[in-house]
Amino acid sequence: MCSDGIYDRYVNFYTDFAFKKLFGTEMNKDLLISFLNALLHGREEIKDVTYLSTEHLGTQEYDRRAVFDVYCTNEKGEYFIVEMQKGEQQFFKDRSLYYSTFAIREQAPRGEWDYGLKGIYTIGILNFRLYPGTSEYRHEVKLMDTRTKEVFYDKLSFIYLEMPKFNKKEEELETLFDKWMYAIRNLPSLMDKPQRLQEKIFTHLFEAAEIAKFDRQERLEYEESLKNYRDWYSVMKTAEKKGWEKGREEGRKAGREEGREEGRKEGQLKGREEGREEGKLEIARKMKAMGMDHTLIAQATGMDRADIDNL
Repeated sequence: MCSDGIYDRYVNFYTDFAFKKLFGTEMNKDLLISFLNALLHGREEIKDVTYLSTEHLGTQEYDRRAVFDVYCTNEKGEYFIVEMQKGEQQFFKDRSLYYSTFAIREQAPRGEWDYGLKGIYTIGILNFRLYPGTSEYRHEVKLMDTRTKEVFYDKLSFIYLEMPKFNKKEEELETLFDKWMYAIRNLPSLMDKPQRLQEKIFTHLFEAAEIAKFDRQERLEYEESLKNYRDWYSVMKTAEKKGWEKGREEGRKAGREEGREEGRKEGQLKGREEGREEGKLEIARKMKAMGMDHTLIAQATGMDRADIDNL
């Protein structure tokens, strides 16, 4: 189908509109329940969720506001904060921890209290690599004793899914978790429901995600959300391309300036090297200006973390 620049059959899960429609609405909450159960690998079975307000203030009116993508509790009173993150942020881990404090504080009742808390899960579906040095794409973080390596507190969990690392093909899908990861990663590029995704929950997912079934207001909201996503993606790619192009050009120039026959090869080599370094600096400046994590910038450019901090 095609409408004002939309040629896909299904929504892009990474857009704010799609994420909140599929995981954050009462009519589609069975999708969220299935995803959470798959994510937790049978640790427990969530039968129902209750959506909570996604906008929260601190203890005082002047405190900083927190706006969650999806915020809910299950029938056991456990809290789930589910966030979609398109790009790296410098203090992303700090943000996750800060958001979890709202679920902690809201459990304090009036009057006497023994400090007993229900479990809290902060879940990040990440369209970037949080841990570049490993191929693992699912990470679960808890408070731990650094000496014994034993979990100190098992009611606070941070689960991060690095979507760019999930590269399984349809024929390799085995678990329900695999299938959810595949659907989230590939939804906008599919024209039909994959054969491996025969569970009833995925029939619902593909029906809810089909753009042709949106009403006019939903279509307009999705188009705006998709435009914002594409603009963000374009900025990232443009910064990267310009940085490397500038580096190559300055490398050629430096090589020509030192182009005496006797030292021509050495000069070109030096020029290309200087150009590459300048290209790295340009990319690093762009990525830093966008608030990306300095460790990620270091991984992408090969620069030292200290040099990036001092840019």
